[in-house]
Amino acid sequence: MRVGTFVLAAQFPGQGQGEALHRAVRTAEVAEQTGLDSVWLAEHHFVPYGVCPSAVTLAALLLGRTRRIRVGTAVSVLPTVHPVALGEQAALLHLTSGGRFTLGVGRGGPWVDLEVFGSGAAAYESGFPESLDLLMRWLREPRVGADGERFAFREVAVVPRADELIGGPPGGPEVVVACTSPKSVRLAAERGLPMLLGMHCGDEEKAEMVALWRSHARACGRSPDEIAAAPHVSAGVVQIADRAADATETLVKALPGWLKQGLDAHVTVDGRHRTMRDPLAYTELLCALHPVGTPRLAADRLAATAERTGITRFALLAEGSGDLAATEENVRRLGADVLPQLA
Repeated sequence: MRVGTFVLAAQFPGQGQGEALHRAVRTAEVAEQTGLDSVWLAEHHFVPYGVCPSAVTLAALLLGRTRRIRVGTAVSVLPTVHPVALGEQAALLHLTSGGRFTLGVGRGGPWVDLEVFGSGAAAYESGFPESLDLLMRWLREPRVGADGERFAFREVAVVPRADELIGGPPGGPEVVVACTSPKSVRLAAERGLPMLLGMHCGDEEKAEMVALWRSHARACGRSPDEIAAAPHVSAGVVQIADRAADATETLVKALPGWLKQGLDAHVTVDGRHRTMRDPLAYTELLCALHPVGTPRLAADRLAATAERTGITRFALLAEGSGDLAATEENVRRLGADVLPQLA
């Protein structure tokens, strides 16, 4: 079982953006101190839902501040960046961190980001496969050119080469794909890339997505060993307390205000209507699905998810209280009180 923390850099009502980013950095530092496997960093633009606009930049800072823990993006949004630029950054972090970097990528949403960065709605609607394939070529080949609908350029040398990690295994950084639909599951499976599955999904839905990934990967000629070993990641929420009711109360008091403020701030690129989740109902759902409660209950829920889905890697949001000291304590308890029960 590999348990890490998921960092949104969430700006709760009444908080400043610097405060949210400070809590994000401290969460990662404490995660390493307490023995967690990884820290996963989200990125968002123009909304208080999360105030980190570049997960790879924050990953670079945290890789420099830590020595053991893996640092991953969850996710870098491909439609708003050039895949070659992201590939160069990923290779740089992979090589300079001793192979501790994981690149998580996703399609994102139909937000105004697409207008601001000039990529347009088509990059979101249909351009993700082209971007992903160009990114993977950049991470695996010595020279790359492109002749696609969105990207076209003469062949150039890949510098630095992601496969030149000194003293490490061959190949570039680990790449995972955020999957929210059967289409994205099949896309990841065709390329043999593991999935990152969201916190809004329960075990049954995640098990169905893993089963679809495996069947499609098999149909695409992936080997049984590769399919069995695919390191999918399950995102969730964690809140540890001596009484389960106290853990739930902490999240019910804090999360709805942040969710409402953050979700209401999202603006679509083309004016399409988006129905946002009810903040309180979503908080209650998260408390029911994930390790929210006593250390024993949390360990049992993680073990149950692993058994039902086959997923043994977790990215758990620990900042749900919105408070720095409480977040640090929550991360420490996850490492000290829950991890030993999963050994």
